[in-house]
Parts: sequence; C-alpha cells; structure tokens
Amino acid sequence: MTDRLGGAAFFSRPRNVVLLATLCCLLWGSAYPAIKSGYALLSIGRDDTASQLVFAGWRFLLAGVLLLGIARAIGRPVFALPRASIGRIALLGLAQTSLQYVFFYVGLAHTTGVKASILNATGTFFSVLLAHFIYHNDRLDHRKALGCLVGFAGVMAVNLRSGGQGLDAGFTLLGEGFIVIAAFVLSAASIYGKRLSQRIDAMVMTGYQLAIGGLALLLAGHAFGGALHGMSLAPAVLLLYMAVLSAVAFALWAALLKYNRVGMVSVFNFLIPVFGALLSALFLGEQILAWRNAVALLLVCGGIWLVTTDRRPPPGATTPAG
Repeated sequence: MTDRLGGAAFFSRPRNVVLLATLCCLLWGSAYPAIKSGYALLSIGRDDTASQLVFAGWRFLLAGVLLLGIARAIGRPVFALPRASIGRIALLGLAQTSLQYVFFYVGLAHTTGVKASILNATGTFFSVLLAHFIYHNDRLDHRKALGCLVGFAGVMAVNLRSGGQGLDAGFTLLGEGFIVIAAFVLSAASIYGKRLSQRIDAMVMTGYQLAIGGLALLLAGHAFGGALHGMSLAPAVLLLYMAVLSAVAFALWAALLKYNRVGMVSVFNFLIPVFGALLSALFLGEQILAWRNAVALLLVCGGIWLVTTDRRPPPGATTPAG
C-alpha cells in the first residue's frame, strides 16, 4: 500500500487492480454477516439506530487508529500534515464515514435489506457519472454503460426472491430515498478523496478520515442514547475484525482510486452484495438459491470485464488529470 512497494506501477497494473479491488469487496461483503452477528451478540435491536451508530463509531474509530499506527510504524508522515489539509480530511471523514452511514442506517430501518442492497449499488452509477464530468480521461461510453447495467442486473439477480415473487417496488424518502442519498454521498466523497490523495499519503488520509468519521458517529450515537451492553470477548473480537477489515479495505481502495480511473475501480462495488449474500449464507445459515447466485456472479463479472477491459490506451501519467 505504499510507494515503496511500487506505488503507481503496483496499483495500476491490471491484474493487481482486479485482485485488490476484489479483495476489498470481499472484505466489505463479510461485514454484512459480521454486523448482524455483532448486533445479535450485543442485543442491538433492528430499530435501535443510536446503538448501531455507537457500534459503527467504535468500528471506524478503531480502524482509523489502527491504520495511523501502521502508517507511523512504517515511517509515513502521520503528524506532518499541511494545515490546509486537516480541514479537508475532516470534511472527507464526516461525509464518507459519518454522513453516508447515518443516511444508510436510517434508510435501512425503513426498508428491506433486499431493496437496500440493490439501491446501494446505485453508488457505482453515481461514481461513473461523476467521473465523466470531472475527469477528461474517464468519460462514459457505450461499453462502460453496458458494463454498469450488466453488473446492476447481477445485483438484482442475487436479491430476487424465491418462488418468482420478484421485488417490492415501493419507494419512500426515509427508506429507499435515504439509501440512494447514502450511495450518492459515498460516491461523491470517494471522488473527493481521490483528489486529496494526489497531495496527501493515501494511507494517512484514510486513517484520519476513518478516525474522524468514527468519532463523530460515536458521539452522535451516545447523544441519542445509544450504548453497547454486554460487551464480552466474542463481540470484542468481532468488532476488532471489522476494524481491521475497514482499515485494510479503505486503504487499498483509496490507493486504487489514486492511481486508476474512477469508473474502472468503482464497478467492482457490484461484487459487494454478491459476497455479502454468499457469506451470509455460509455464516448465518440464510437460505439462498445456488442458481441465482451463479447467475448473479456471472453477470457481475461480465459487467466488470466490460468496464475494465477498456479499448482505449491506458493513461500515460500515473495520476489522472483532475
């Protein structure tokens, strides 16, 4: 995750992009069963948003502190940030970690998990569209648009109900609306983070934004009466695992965005609900249809292939314009 490991050459190599982006999505997908297990162990109710924010706050705060500790240990400039960058990193943390998480969990409390996972995948579309208007070398073309549509079809396939019942098409602002807003906030914040990473070490930037965003969630959760009751070894280990996965995934993702086009990286987000469904079935015993997941995985991989096998020549510079 460092320039010493190859920097631009390492993170822009096509095979590494595929492997690292897939690893990030696998880690984020594992968060779905981990969060559910954590809520069960700590007796956090489905509608107890305040306690959910406390749980998330500790997760991201620990992830940020862990990442900053690693950065310090390998000689990164953790305490040498330009004064002007501090406010920008704080803004990134409040948006990418705090604000989008609040929107997501309020929305999740007012809609089904199926619809939430589908609508959350709209973040890929937002990333591709925003990149089209911001970066001259990341324009939306027919191939990329087709890849996004095929990938989104895969997300829908993994969430289809058994028995041919389809999907509930209802829409409310507090439910489905907030999920879409969360997806947009995360996409916009990720692009903003890409800009910051051109001037700030990606690992240090990610560590600070996670810590700041996590602290804000923690304070907000406690302010609204949230708390973690019954903390013991099992939930503590689970919380530590989630902090580690967040630290690793967000740091890798920030580095990938720094050295590659947004559209090429963001399309891998379609893998998250697929991994989430598979891992939920494995660890939580949730019933899912094998054929449905096979179709979903094929569609998602097809969409990723369409976007990442761009016919245009690769950018000559190690950091895209913008």
